[in-house]
Amino acid sequence: MFLLIWTTVFLSGISADTGASVWGQQHCPQQGYCVTLSEGELTAEAGLCVVIPCSVTTIFTPRHVIWSKCKTAEETLWDSNRIFHTNKSQSVQSEFRGRVSLLEPDVSQRNCSIMINDLRESDSGFYQLRVEGSKQSEAFTFASKAAVTVKGLSQKPTVVIPPLTAGQQTTLTCTAPGLCSGSAPKFTWSWRGKTTAYKSEETQRHTSALTFNPLPKHHSTSVTCTVSFRGDITTEETQTVNVSYVKEVQITGSRNVTEGETLSLTCSVESFPPSLITWAKMSESDLQEDTDTFTQDQRTGALSIYNVTAEDSGQYVCTATHLNKTHKMRNVTVTVICEYTTLCF
Repeated sequence: MFLLIWTTVFLSGISADTGASVWGQQHCPQQGYCVTLSEGELTAEAGLCVVIPCSVTTIFTPRHVIWSKCKTAEETLWDSNRIFHTNKSQSVQSEFRGRVSLLEPDVSQRNCSIMINDLRESDSGFYQLRVEGSKQSEAFTFASKAAVTVKGLSQKPTVVIPPLTAGQQTTLTCTAPGLCSGSAPKFTWSWRGKTTAYKSEETQRHTSALTFNPLPKHHSTSVTCTVSFRGDITTEETQTVNVSYVKEVQITGSRNVTEGETLSLTCSVESFPPSLITWAKMSESDLQEDTDTFTQDQRTGALSIYNVTAEDSGQYVCTATHLNKTHKMRNVTVTVICEYTTLCF
């Protein structure tokens, strides 16, 4: 049984993976009226967001900013295709309601940039700006449009797995793609046949955390983080969990061997990464020099002594060194039997 802990991390800022573009060219259709829109097409992905950079110059002080979505570059702004209005009492297309916001709420700053969240592929099109002042005569519609293309979501979550050691609590993190999604996405962790779903809080950067105590049985298992956005848009990433661990040393083989025959003992230890196995024969006071040294290939180290004599009787110790610091040891007593007597002296 493992513990699941979910957290959300907020990181501010806008980057290229939102689909936002740099500032473009200024268009001045009439003296005193200019708009600067992104040059070229803005490309973004479904489920994420797009920023349409915009600045405006007018002979009057702007009071309201209106954006409309046109199907073609030739189509013009109408009330029926309006997607955003700073006057909340004005109607907008239902599919855009709550998904569009100004980057700068103070319209008088002449920053008309907008962010569209929870993108859908149907949001592709041409976006046109209209600015209105305090008087009925203070209004201007700019012919220039910003082109936006929304493609299917191809970005994957980022799963970070730190070095894992058996018995030491650790945390895996999964970060949703993009820096803004509007609605909080839902995170789902799938691991060892268990699925746990979490909802995210509303932030620009969404990160979910999976906290647990790794065990040897978790080694080489796969963990999947699935991020679900509005509109049944999902993306996932799968990674392999590697756990550093070492189990107890095991020794197999006959401890009793007849003089002149071959002593064969095998020392094994299950571990990751593989351990270094060494054999030594103990004297009455201390360890003598190693009889043989083995690099653990298939988790085993074989000790073979041919044509044994009475001097080969005694205590043998197998040591498994893991990551150059952890030592696991096990002793075994070897008895050499003489051909004509029970024990050799």
